[in-house]
Amino acid sequence: MGLRSVTPISVLLVVTATLVSCRPESDRRPEPADAPDERVGSAGRGDADWFVDRAAETGLDFIHINGMSGRFYQPEISGSGAAVFDYDNDGDLDVWLVQGGTLNPGHAPNTGATPEVAAGGRLYRNDLEIRADGSRTLRFVDVTNASRIVARGYGQGVAVGDFDNDGWIDLYLTGFQRNQMFRNNGDGSFSDVSAQTGTGSPTSWGVSAAFVDVDRDGWLDLFVGNYLTYSLETHVRCFMESGQEDYCAPARYGPQRDRFYRNRGNGTFLDATAAAGMDREFGPALGVSTADFNGDGWIDIFVANDQRENQLWINRGDGTFANRALAAGVALDGAGVAKADMGVDAGDVDNDGDEDLITTVLTREGNTLYINDGHGLFEDRSMASGVTAASRPYTGWGVGWIDVDNDGWLDLLAVNGLVKQDLDARSPDNPFPYQQRNQLLRNLGNGRFEDVTDRAGQVFALTETSRGAAFGDIDNDGDEDVLITNSGGPARLLINGIGTRHHWLGLRLVGGRTRRDMVGARVAVFRTDGPPLWRRARSDGSYASSNDPRVVVGLGTSARASGVRVIWPSGRTEEWTDVPVDRYTTLVEGTGR
Repeated sequence: MGLRSVTPISVLLVVTATLVSCRPESDRRPEPADAPDERVGSAGRGDADWFVDRAAETGLDFIHINGMSGRFYQPEISGSGAAVFDYDNDGDLDVWLVQGGTLNPGHAPNTGATPEVAAGGRLYRNDLEIRADGSRTLRFVDVTNASRIVARGYGQGVAVGDFDNDGWIDLYLTGFQRNQMFRNNGDGSFSDVSAQTGTGSPTSWGVSAAFVDVDRDGWLDLFVGNYLTYSLETHVRCFMESGQEDYCAPARYGPQRDRFYRNRGNGTFLDATAAAGMDREFGPALGVSTADFNGDGWIDIFVANDQRENQLWINRGDGTFANRALAAGVALDGAGVAKADMGVDAGDVDNDGDEDLITTVLTREGNTLYINDGHGLFEDRSMASGVTAASRPYTGWGVGWIDVDNDGWLDLLAVNGLVKQDLDARSPDNPFPYQQRNQLLRNLGNGRFEDVTDRAGQVFALTETSRGAAFGDIDNDGDEDVLITNSGGPARLLINGIGTRHHWLGLRLVGGRTRRDMVGARVAVFRTDGPPLWRRARSDGSYASSNDPRVVVGLGTSARASGVRVIWPSGRTEEWTDVPVDRYTTLVEGTGR
């Protein structure tokens, strides 16, 4: 956040067959997202807005506390993230919202939140009801007390994954001078196993983290992106050109070393940062995304750093990594500038079968789009795609490649909020003016993006200080929704009302032995009237948040998929045919052809 001007769903039918590959047509232009279509699902019927905020009416009453008191302690500006994950294995996505806190003991934040809501993070159970006619009622119940999760200190981020392979998703919380691991007990409660697992790291300032099986042994390892070597005792004051005090640029403090923990497979982790070769190169990490960027079958790790060179840790397959960011073209932007990278996501934006990258940055810098050539070499196409011009007015944080309208092309949704005060907006009612609009860019399928923010719904007209964004199908209707956290404000739950106008295919990919979500698995969906669509099961990316590990693939006007190919993290490749559309199917490793 650089400041340049300051100092389980049930397993359905699984069948096998052989698939025929076809080449992508990346220059195809899809139908407009709001074009008439004979299929309009219940979520889209009658809703003029593409997205509608349903947080308050569904029971998500969370209010974030940033603790801003005028002392400008550095963690206050970086906000917090969120997670969407199925902690109780009932087939729908529950919600964890990370809470900040108060770093100034003598200051009582004026948030309107009750002490119970204000304390720690909050877990909300999703009690989704789907009726026979397809209509649905979405309700959330605060079950934090029953969960026995006690999040200490000032929270920042969250990562989810089943680290012990017992079929229940666990929770890893990052924060200022505390990281915590919570094991899911399978009965609605969690146990703090930070000390037992060796992942507590009590002096770190962790932000984004990711569970990822880097050595293909079937156990999820853990990468933690740490930010600054900052403490309240070393806090310094910084000022704008106007003389107004504000938050410091990250260069005022040194970066903190990231951490890589290797899963021993016995409920404990080994700090393998040095052994993996990751201890010498690091920056102020804010975003983390994992994918097989060079196509060699091993999952790599991209780290977005704030005003320092990014890292692209290429997995050598022997337990070690090499930072290839500079040679790959993603350490800096195309002009050779180290931007204030914050959020990040990987996805196949041009439908050519490899993982491209987006990073969100400061106002006036413009978000960066890196296009992969299929071998792990990237080209900055931010300007040519229209991404730079559209995003330049904003300071971006959480970001995700999601196919908003299920037309088969990944669109770009970013949430925004300043880190330098907008003095023109400052008033007694708004003493900390960092608000901006969020943004939606639609993929035109020809290498360019269109800014459709004004068409996306009234919720996009709000100006708030957004930070985290978690993406997933909250109401199980076949399109991706968005959970947004706002620094010092309420959470927003953006329900998608346009995705069900097109056909879709939903997949949950699980291990045959563990039945856990196989994050990192790559999927090709073959259609009868178009190129194959490649997607990835992932929970990481965005900013300080965790996403739905299920894969939703928009099929556009295609009424069926001729087959599905899955490349599992283990290296195994399997294929299925006749996977039904417009519903979710669970594919189990070892049961395909």
